[in-house]
Amino acid sequence: MTWKANILTLYPKVYPGYFEHSLFGSALEKKIWELNIYNLRDYGLGKHKKVDDKPFGGGAGMILRPDVLGNAIENTFIKKHKDQPLVYLSPKGKPFKQTDAKIFAKGSGVSILCGHFEGVDQRILDTFEIEEISIGDYILSGGEVASFTFLDSILRLLPGVLGNQSSLKEETFSNNLLEYPQYTKPQEYKDLEVPDVLLSGNHKEIKKWRKEISTEITIKKRPDLLNHDENDK
Repeated sequence: MTWKANILTLYPKVYPGYFEHSLFGSALEKKIWELNIYNLRDYGLGKHKKVDDKPFGGGAGMILRPDVLGNAIENTFIKKHKDQPLVYLSPKGKPFKQTDAKIFAKGSGVSILCGHFEGVDQRILDTFEIEEISIGDYILSGGEVASFTFLDSILRLLPGVLGNQSSLKEETFSNNLLEYPQYTKPQEYKDLEVPDVLLSGNHKEIKKWRKEISTEITIKKRPDLLNHDENDK
């Protein structure tokens, strides 16, 4: 079954962009995944296809109208992709983690609503079954850039996308640890040498060293990850 990425955006020409190249582009050609882009402007109002308006109560910026968004969602995501969960990328959403990426990758796909301006009318979030997701504690100009980050983390987990699936098992956030340091040729660079254990050929010792280093790095940089399982209980 082909995994589907469905995107509702004001800027359809942004896509496929990055996803047209390298491993993702190859996987797209092989139909491992499918990209469906919908232009929100097609559902705009009047001669100028208006999609936004001023916020009630005053304030800066413009808000995407619920009548426009609702009509677009019903005629794209609901009508054509009802089996895929609907996501709105927003700084107010639940923090996106690697475990979430794995869950989405195991499903049939995802439908993404790309916000813009000052966001969307709250009644859209109240009306439709939409999960708000944040990719970080910072603000972007629109959901398009966020969608690339969000989808990248999911697509690489799909079977057949990466050349070596086993590499996923030892990446950062696997087992709640940051990844160990990596080294390649030359063996010496600016008086810095590759750790002897990596040249030993002793795979048991190499595995042990990598686990120890990963733990040390995690304690130093992201101690919160070591308490992740306990915090989720």
